[in-house]
Amino acid sequence: MTGETGETGVTGRTSGSDGTTALMWEARAADGRGAELLAWVRAQPLVPEPARRETYTAPGDRVLVITHWPEAGEPGELPDPPGELLYRPVHRWRFTRVE
Repeated sequence: MTGETGETGVTGRTSGSDGTTALMWEARAADGRGAELLAWVRAQPLVPEPARRETYTAPGDRVLVITHWPEAGEPGELPDPPGELLYRPVHRWRFTRVE
């Protein structure tokens, strides 16, 4: 596989890629603030708009957002929420689709 991995994700392309990029954004809410974090995430616009945006929750007041971006252009990324909503820093990953 070509490319480097790190907290910000894959920086190269792999052979067989159609160019679609998926960004994953995951945060764990401070104790008792899961609903507030989810509401904050849902209120955040992404410019430009992704081809698809999916929002999930998990035990432990975690919120996951997966966005899908076509090859053209730079994907928009969700910002960090206000610090008081977070238990720990946001995690981000970038993936490139392969066939």
